[in-house]
Amino acid sequence: MRIAINCRTFLKRHYDGIGRYTFNLVDSLSKIDDVDEYWLYVHKKYFDFKRDIPRIHAKNFTIKVDWMGRGIDKTLTPVDVYHSPSAEYVNVTGARIVVTVHDLVFKTCPEAFTQKQIEAADDQMNMIVDKADHIICCSQSTIKDLKEHYLADDEQISLVYQGVDKNIFYPIRGEERQRAEGWLKKRNIERPFIFFVGGIHHRKNLHNLILAISELKMQNKFDGRLVVVGMKRSELASLQKMIQNFNLEKEVALPGFVTDEELRYLYNLCEVFVFPSFYEGFGYPIVEAFCCGAAVVTSNRSSCPEIATAGALLIDPYNPTDIAHSIAHILSDPDLKKQLAEKGLKRAEAFSFEKTAQQTLKVYQNVFGH
Repeated sequence: MRIAINCRTFLKRHYDGIGRYTFNLVDSLSKIDDVDEYWLYVHKKYFDFKRDIPRIHAKNFTIKVDWMGRGIDKTLTPVDVYHSPSAEYVNVTGARIVVTVHDLVFKTCPEAFTQKQIEAADDQMNMIVDKADHIICCSQSTIKDLKEHYLADDEQISLVYQGVDKNIFYPIRGEERQRAEGWLKKRNIERPFIFFVGGIHHRKNLHNLILAISELKMQNKFDGRLVVVGMKRSELASLQKMIQNFNLEKEVALPGFVTDEELRYLYNLCEVFVFPSFYEGFGYPIVEAFCCGAAVVTSNRSSCPEIATAGALLIDPYNPTDIAHSIAHILSDPDLKKQLAEKGLKRAEAFSFEKTAQQTLKVYQNVFGH
């Protein structure tokens, strides 16, 4: 087969969730498939120094850079299968089309979007369902949403869970643990602390987590800090205002941008990782925390319970008291914390990019064979 993959989402220096998925998918395919021919489509303008052309060291992988914005058809020679790893308009002819749909957040959380954005995303998704030979979804929750809102049938959809890079996320010990504790000290973060990863937008539910922390403080059930990472600079002012409104300036730490290594430190050293999201297509941070042996509290909505299963305490994300109760339960019960860490590590075994690549390659083969 001649397979083309759009690599747009991992050209930036710092990957978001979809960028991380696409890079690791391509990297893992290069390690398991030395038979098929891969073309990696990259659209990059001259003198664009914010984006890097990927480097994949495999003889059957060729990078095709579209410097002039000519489009996929004019940049690539004919291919058998074209894969768009994110939901976007697909303008390619003569190939079987595979699209990965990560979530339908514009349908499930419309309050976060303008009407114009919702209409554009809706048109885009209708086009994908109409044109794609196959759609990959990263959770049963997303499959349910897709079938509920669009005319997609079971034969057109496959579930392929995303993996996690276990060279980045793992339990730390010995000298590395000492380095991690030294890093915390430099950032003026003392233990114990509760950890949260995500932006300030509504669906991440940071507001109710801060309410829960306030409740724990008033009840004298927690004397540490909440550490928040994943904020964009543009979001910090709104977050700081929220923190001031609850008089929690001393109780919330904002270390700013952290590297993958530092993120691993935080997952490992936190007392509890809390991810109370209203909606997730997959929920990378849950699995990352599991890989690091963290005790996890997460939402009972969308894909979160599907990904977490028995590895986490599930809460009603709309109820700050429920969030506070679950956090306090772990803080007061070392045996529970240990049990959750063990269950989380076991659950993390279900997620690897090798499995993601193997199952995605099977989709390519099935689509090509039809």
